Amino acid sequence: MSVCTDNITIDTLKDKDMFFCYFNDIGVSKNDSNYKYIVFPGFADVHVHLREPGFSYKETIADGTYASARGGYTDVCSMPNLDPVPDSVENLKIQLDIIDKDAKIRVHPYGALTIGERGEQPADIEGMAPFVVGFSDDGRGVQSDDMMIDLMKRVKSLDGIISAHCEVNSLLNGGYIHDGEYAKINGHRGICSESEWQMIARDIELVKKTGCKYHVCHISTKESVEIIRKAKAEGVNITCETGPHYLVLNDMMIQEEGRFKMNPPIRSDEDRLALIEGIKDGTIDMIATDHAPHSVEEKSKGLEKSAMGVVGIETAFSVLYTHLVKTGIITLEKLVKLMSINPRNRFNLDFDENTNFCVYDLGSEYTINPDDFLSKGRSTPFQGEKVFGKCMLTVCDGRVAYQDSSFDF
Repeated sequence: MSVCTDNITIDTLKDKDMFFCYFNDIGVSKNDSNYKYIVFPGFADVHVHLREPGFSYKETIADGTYASARGGYTDVCSMPNLDPVPDSVENLKIQLDIIDKDAKIRVHPYGALTIGERGEQPADIEGMAPFVVGFSDDGRGVQSDDMMIDLMKRVKSLDGIISAHCEVNSLLNGGYIHDGEYAKINGHRGICSESEWQMIARDIELVKKTGCKYHVCHISTKESVEIIRKAKAEGVNITCETGPHYLVLNDMMIQEEGRFKMNPPIRSDEDRLALIEGIKDGTIDMIATDHAPHSVEEKSKGLEKSAMGVVGIETAFSVLYTHLVKTGIITLEKLVKLMSINPRNRFNLDFDENTNFCVYDLGSEYTINPDDFLSKGRSTPFQGEKVFGKCMLTVCDGRVAYQDSSFDF
C-alpha cells in the first residue's frame, strides 16, 4: 500500500463506499448502515494531559498526539499541569516549541490561571492570551473567592474562557474514590459529591457578577448537572464536559486496581443516569476524555496509593458508540456533536472539515488491550472490554495523522 501523506481532502474519499456524517456539503443520510465506512469531522478533546514538558516518562506530545489521531481526534487542548507550568509567555514557549516540532495533530494549550497553579497569584494571563485556547489550573480548584473574581475579570477583559477544575479542598478529607457504597463496603476513604458541586455553585455566582465565559471540567455528580441546568436556564455563560467513564461505569463496577482511580471519581449509578440525561437534554455540552497517562509503576499501587488519572483517547468513540449509540440512548449525530461540533464552537477551534476528518468502520469489533495503545499510558477502566467502531484513518490539515494497516484508499 502506498498513500500520499498530504493534500488529502474529502474529495479523496467521495467515490469510495463511505457515508459522510455531519458534513455540510453532503448532508446526513439515515441509511448509514448500508456503508462499510463512515466519515466524521475530526473529533476535538478539550481536556487532555500530554505531560510534556516535565513528565515525558508518562507521555510525550509526539506519543499523545499520535494516540489522539488513532482515536479520530484532529484537535486536543492540553492542560497546564506541567514543569515548568505555563504561567508566563517564557514558560509557555517551551511547550509551544515542542508542539511545533512533534505534534501529529493540532494542539491548543491552556495557560495556567495562577502562578505554579498554586491559587495565590495570577499568572501572566494578558501575555499568554494570544497563544492559548483558555485558562485553567486543572487538577486544582481555585479556593479563594476573591482570587477567582479577579481571575474572571482579567479573562473577561480579553474575551477568554476559564476551564475550571471544581473541587473544594476542605471537603476532600483524604478521599480517593467516590464516597458511596463501594467505599463503605471495602473500607475506603471517599470523596464526597459536595466537593465538586459546591464549587460549581460558587463559581456560577461569580460568573453572574463578572460575565466571564466559564467551562466546567469533567462533571461527575447529579447535583452538578442540576446546578448547571438551572444556570443555563438563567442565561449564565456556562458550558461543561463529562468523560466516557462517568457515562458508562458506576462505583459498584470498580475493582481494587489503579486503573479505576481518577479525579473526580466514578460515582453512583444515580449520578451516571443523571449525566446521561444531561447529555440528552443539552445540559452537558461535550464529552472530553481527561486523558491522563501515568507510568505503570504509578498506577500499580491499588486504589489508595496509585496516581489519579486514566487514559482513554484511543478508545473514547468506540466505548461511547457501543454503550450509548448502539443501545439507542443517543443518536450517532448527537455523539458527533458532543465529540466534534460543540467543543469546536465553544472554544473557537478554527476548522476546515474538508481537510480534518476521520474514517471509522462501525462494524468492526475489537477487545480493548492496553498493550496495543500508542499512548505511553496503559491504565484504562475499559481493559478487556469488547467494543465496536475502529478508526481506520485520521486526516489533519490535509495530512494523514493515523492510518490503520488494513485500510487502503
